[in-house]
Amino acid sequence: MIEGQAGLNWARWKRLAEAADGLGFAGLFRSDHFTTPSGPLEDSLELWASFTYLATATKRIEFGALVSPIGWRNPVIAAWSATAIDDLSGGRFRLGLGAGWQEREHRNYGFDLLETLDERFARLEEALNVVSHLFQSDEPFDLPGTYFPIHEGLMLPRPSRPGGPPIVVGGNGPKRTLPLAAKYAQEWNGVLTTPETYKERNALLDSLLAEQGRIPESLKRTLMHRVVIGKTEQDALAKVAGADVEALKQRGAIIGDPSQVAAGLHAFAEVGCSHVQAHWLDMDDIDGLELLSSQVLPQLV
Repeated sequence: MIEGQAGLNWARWKRLAEAADGLGFAGLFRSDHFTTPSGPLEDSLELWASFTYLATATKRIEFGALVSPIGWRNPVIAAWSATAIDDLSGGRFRLGLGAGWQEREHRNYGFDLLETLDERFARLEEALNVVSHLFQSDEPFDLPGTYFPIHEGLMLPRPSRPGGPPIVVGGNGPKRTLPLAAKYAQEWNGVLTTPETYKERNALLDSLLAEQGRIPESLKRTLMHRVVIGKTEQDALAKVAGADVEALKQRGAIIGDPSQVAAGLHAFAEVGCSHVQAHWLDMDDIDGLELLSSQVLPQLV
C-alpha cells in the first residue's frame, strides 16, 4: 500500500504494478489524496486513471484505495467508476471509502471537509447507503438525504459481480467506524495498530455484525500496517533512520529481517487478520518487495 500523493507518477506505478503482480503479492493498494498534509507538493497520480490501468495491465492482483475521502469522491461517481473498473478487471477491485481528514487538500482545492467529526461521519454513512443501493438495486429507487439525495437512482449496466465490488471501511474507531463497517462493508481494514488492539476490535465487530443480523464470516478482516524489511535487522533499522523507532514499535510496526517480519505478520493472523497491506513508504524500494516475496511470503503459506 503506497501513498499516492507522495510522488506517485506513471513510471513508479507501472513498476509497482509489475512487481506486485509478478512477485506473488495479493494486491496493490494506494491512498487517495491530492497533497501531503504539509511540505512541498509532489506528483500525485489521479486515482481512477491509475486503477483503470491496473485493470488491464495486471492479471491477478486485487486493488483499490485505502481509502477515498467522500468529500470529493461523490458516491454516485465512485460507485459507477468502481463497477466499471471491477468489471474490466474481472472482479478484482475493492471500493474503500472514508470520511476524510486532511485539511490542506480540502482547503487548497475548495472541497468542504465539514466542521465536526459527527458531520463527516453522517456524510460518510449517507454515502455508504447510496453506494449500497446503487450496487444492489435492480429497480429505480429514491433516497432522501442531507448530502446526496437520490431520485430514481439506478446503475446501468448492472455490476457483473453480484452485489457489486466489495465495500471497504477503514479505521479503528469503536464508536463510529466499526458500526459503519458492520452495517455496510464487506471488508474492515484496520490501521496501524497492535495485535492486542486488533483482537479487541475484531471481537467488537462480531458483536456489531450480530446486531445487524450478519454472520462474522460476511466481513473480511484486513490491516494496513507499516512494514519495513531488510536482509538483517540493522538493514531494516537503517531504512527508518531518523524516525522514532520505539514509537513505531509501540504502534505495532513490523521492522526487521525476514524472520522477524514473518513473525509479526503471523501475530496478526492469530487474532483474525486475513491480509496485511504493507504500508510501503519508499515506492522505489523494489529490492525490499523482492525480499518480502522470496523470504517472507513462503513462510505465510
